[in-house]
Amino acid sequence: MERNVIYLDGGMGTQLQANGLKPGELPEAFMFEHEELLMKLHRNYIESGAQIIYANTFGANRKKLEKCPYSVEEVIMKAVELAKKAANGKARVALDLGPIGELLEPNGYLSFEEAYDIFKQQIIAGVKAGVDLVVFETMSDLMEIKAAILAAKENSDMEIFVTMSFEHDGRTFTGCSVESFGITATRLGVDALGINCSLGPAEILPIARRLAKVTPLPLIIKANAGLPDPMSNTYDMDAQSFASQMKAYEELPVRYVGGCCGTTPAFIKALTETLVSTCSESLYEEAGYTCSPTKCLKLDDVHVIGERINPTGNKRMKEALRHQNMDEILSIAMEEVEGGADILDVNVGLPGIDEKSMMVKVIKELQTVIDVPLQIDTTNTEVMEAALRIYNGIPIVNSCNGEEANMQAILPLIKKYGANVIGLTLDEKGIPETKEKRLEIGKRITACAQAYGIEKQRVFLDCLTLTVSAQQDQAKQTLQTLTAIRKELGVQSVLGVSNISFGLPQRSILNQHFLTMALSAGLTMPIINPNQKVMMDAIRAYRVLSGLDKDCMAYVEAYANMSNQPVTQTLNKEVTLVEAVCKGLKDETRQLTIEALKEKEPLDIVNEQLIPALDIVGERYEKKEIYLPGLINAATASQCAFEEIRKSILKSGAESISKGKIILATVKGDVHDIGKNIVKVVLENYGFTVIDLGKDVPVETIVETAIQENVYLIGLSALMTTTLASMEATIQALHDAKHPCKIMVGGAVVSEEYAKKIHADYYAKDAKQSADIAKEVFQC
Repeated sequence: MERNVIYLDGGMGTQLQANGLKPGELPEAFMFEHEELLMKLHRNYIESGAQIIYANTFGANRKKLEKCPYSVEEVIMKAVELAKKAANGKARVALDLGPIGELLEPNGYLSFEEAYDIFKQQIIAGVKAGVDLVVFETMSDLMEIKAAILAAKENSDMEIFVTMSFEHDGRTFTGCSVESFGITATRLGVDALGINCSLGPAEILPIARRLAKVTPLPLIIKANAGLPDPMSNTYDMDAQSFASQMKAYEELPVRYVGGCCGTTPAFIKALTETLVSTCSESLYEEAGYTCSPTKCLKLDDVHVIGERINPTGNKRMKEALRHQNMDEILSIAMEEVEGGADILDVNVGLPGIDEKSMMVKVIKELQTVIDVPLQIDTTNTEVMEAALRIYNGIPIVNSCNGEEANMQAILPLIKKYGANVIGLTLDEKGIPETKEKRLEIGKRITACAQAYGIEKQRVFLDCLTLTVSAQQDQAKQTLQTLTAIRKELGVQSVLGVSNISFGLPQRSILNQHFLTMALSAGLTMPIINPNQKVMMDAIRAYRVLSGLDKDCMAYVEAYANMSNQPVTQTLNKEVTLVEAVCKGLKDETRQLTIEALKEKEPLDIVNEQLIPALDIVGERYEKKEIYLPGLINAATASQCAFEEIRKSILKSGAESISKGKIILATVKGDVHDIGKNIVKVVLENYGFTVIDLGKDVPVETIVETAIQENVYLIGLSALMTTTLASMEATIQALHDAKHPCKIMVGGAVVSEEYAKKIHADYYAKDAKQSADIAKEVFQC
């Protein structure tokens, strides 16, 4: 890796606002009437030392430009043309692409395929315009990043930079961890990655340290000018303070340095005068990883792979697949996670069903309710690629084998999508009988993977378990092969443990003891049924005795409150309505509500079960036990219950059970409404009627609607410091109209202090608190 520090430019949006861009006005449209101004801003950054400038294309996608008189192609061509003129060969020009502005499924309604197509359109236009590289910045959704990177790699040969925006806890507002981001973006083949926006240099630094440990790539840092002060609509740092705080980054492999919101050319000049000219060496800790957006597993321990999402010998799964009963499949998955599974194997191969469409559907559904990584279990490369494409994070693929044709078909997919792969130690001749021959195949698979650029830590070898009822001596060969794999190849090992006991009585006895022997022989990733207590007992005991469970913490947590009496673990227990909502089981929630309505009054169900369930979910969200996807999924499940309750009420002729009407609006000049939309979902599922006025809403519209609809609670949202004045003006207009309402405000730049200053009645820091406020206002 080259180590010369490269300087990027600073804030563009805040600079345009300082030079006449009005609240709510699109920077991309403003550009056409102010070409000289835009080129001047670019030149100012270049003269201050910027070696890469970002074209004015951040919001140039067809969703955000719906009301713009210029097309995506026209905006990108013009922005790049002006940037290149300003650069005049003195700096490289990046196609700067921000988030689309809508949440992807399952958190929102934008499909992965449409997101990909939106980015593809931008990339093709950027290539035509002659940009030097593409930067995806200010991202918060890992799935959106994947769509963007694939669009860039499949439609251009440009360098790809990507940066996410994190909160203080090292997660984006969708819950994506910095580790999951770093590993996924690295594996997908970007050239540099990092962090921009949302925080200042000091706040980003500990997050950047974490990022540096999981990627060998050079880092990008574009921090804000400190934290925004909503009281003054400014940022709290000057150029010298900013550069001084950035000195701490010299200990990290940060090669690309610039600024984001609130920074100016003076900030870039201060950076060039303050920082050393070379960045630190890589801090990457080489290891194997698998991840979902919210959970990242470093494969340096024993990890349990749950085997039950597989129709082989599993009547329950067969029936669920045949009837496309997703709730049943999700229930099995959650039982496995609750039982102790770290990873779930997903196999949907069953005669009579479309394996490709079913695999995609099951993975999408699983990603809505569980956070553990998944293992894609198929030998069909078409199914495999479809699953890899829509998987959110880094999965494991089960599997390839030692046949040359098989490796040549599967390993390129593993490389493209950054996955891990299980190699079965068999080839066209079948399963070898000896340890030596199985090890030879394992070496062949590992070498072939490395030839494709797949690191050794991403290859897991399965030395195969044969049933002792037919080939008793093969158990010893399997155990010996496990030891050899660990000592001679230094890779992780996988084993379907329960195969050992097929055809014999009391299988759990053999399974448990073989598992213990295999772990001692070097097995690191057993595929087992985690809902069989004896198997998890063996895992937990091994972790303690081998020193993997530090201070026996996990063991104590699992068994401290357990009786000494023998325990029989019950599977497939009946789920209550509260549990169904909390777990996000939509179909089950609906059916349980229908059953409950036969015996209870609708309001009793709402007050005694649905609202308490949402309160539980909200509390878990506040404690960060779950993240935005879990919150939305539970709210969506509860919506299924409310639909059935409304149907019941309509049939009986009773009045609506709405707890009150609430207006939600993103204030004039602000076109960001993701946060407001999340609040809407939560409020509706607490039983409130929401009048959603949308984004960029004029003051008069909010006041008129409040009076006409007789609404007593109004929620205002703002993401940009420049639109806080609109929020204050709206509140003043409501007060001037003497409409007897309460006003709650929220958004990334709003604080409790600012809410008091502009005479709002409440400050809602998140969607859950908005529901608490609504319950207080309407006394319910």
